[in-house]
Amino acid sequence: MLVSKVLNNNVIIADDPHYGEVVVIGKGIGFGRSEKDSIESEAAEKMFILRNRREQEQYKQLLPQVDENLIEVMNEAIQTIGTRIASPLNEHIHVALTDHIGFALKRTEKGITFQNPFLYETKEIYPEEYELAQYVVNLIEERLGVALGPDEVGFVALHIHSAITNRPITEVRGHSELIADLVDLIEENLEGGLNRSSLDYSRLLTHLRFAIERVCRGEEVRSTDRLAELLGREYPEMYSLAWKLTKVMEKRLGLPVYKAESSYLTVHLQRLAEKDNL
Repeated sequence: MLVSKVLNNNVIIADDPHYGEVVVIGKGIGFGRSEKDSIESEAAEKMFILRNRREQEQYKQLLPQVDENLIEVMNEAIQTIGTRIASPLNEHIHVALTDHIGFALKRTEKGITFQNPFLYETKEIYPEEYELAQYVVNLIEERLGVALGPDEVGFVALHIHSAITNRPITEVRGHSELIADLVDLIEENLEGGLNRSSLDYSRLLTHLRFAIERVCRGEEVRSTDRLAELLGREYPEMYSLAWKLTKVMEKRLGLPVYKAESSYLTVHLQRLAEKDNL
C-alpha cells in the first residue's frame, strides 16, 4: 500500500492495490510517514482497513472530533473484540463505538451521566457482549484514566452486539427497550413483582429476546389450538397477560406475532407467578 494522506499518528489513508483507497488504523502507523511512502504487508496485518467507502468518509469526519489517544485505545479494543468472537465485526463499529465513547468521555468530564434503564436486562440477554463491553470500559479507565461507570458498559454492549449481528444500533437499542417495557408490564401484573435475580427471570428474558428475533425473521412457532385452549383455561390470568405482551410486540415491531408465542409466554409467566406465591 502507498500512503495517500496522514490523518494523525494512528490513522492514514492509503492506496491499496486490491481495494483502492482505504483508511488504515494502527498504533503509530502515521508517525513519520509522508505521501507515497509504502507500507509493508506484514505491518498491514496488525491494522484495521475500512474498505467500505461510506464508513471511510464517516470515520474521516469523526477523527478531528476525538482525542488521538482514544483512537489508539479503540483500535486495540476492537481488535481484541474481533479475536474473541466467532463472526466478523461490521466495520461500522469503528465509527459508531468510537463516536459513542468519545461523547461519553466528554459527558463524564462535565459531570453528566446517563442512567441505563435496561442495564440488568442487557447483561442477562447479551452476556458475551456485556463481558466484552466491560473489557472496553476497563481498558479506557486504565489507558485514559476515566471511569465511565457500569451504566456505560450496557450501552457499549449494545454497540458490540450491533456489530456482531450486522443490525443497526437503533434496532438493537429498540429491542432492548422493548424487552424492558415488557418486563415492566409483567411486573405490574404479577402480585409481589419479579425476583430479578432468579433463574426463572433469566429464562424469561432469554425467551423474550428470541421471541422478538423470531418475529423479526418471520419465523413461525407452531403449537396446537388444544394447547392454547388448555393454557387459557388452566391459567387465564397469565394467558391474558401473555396475549397483552404479544400485542405490545406487534405494535412496537410493526410485525405479526404468531399465536403460539402467547402459549409459550404463558408457561414462563405461570412459573414466575407460582414462585412468587411460594
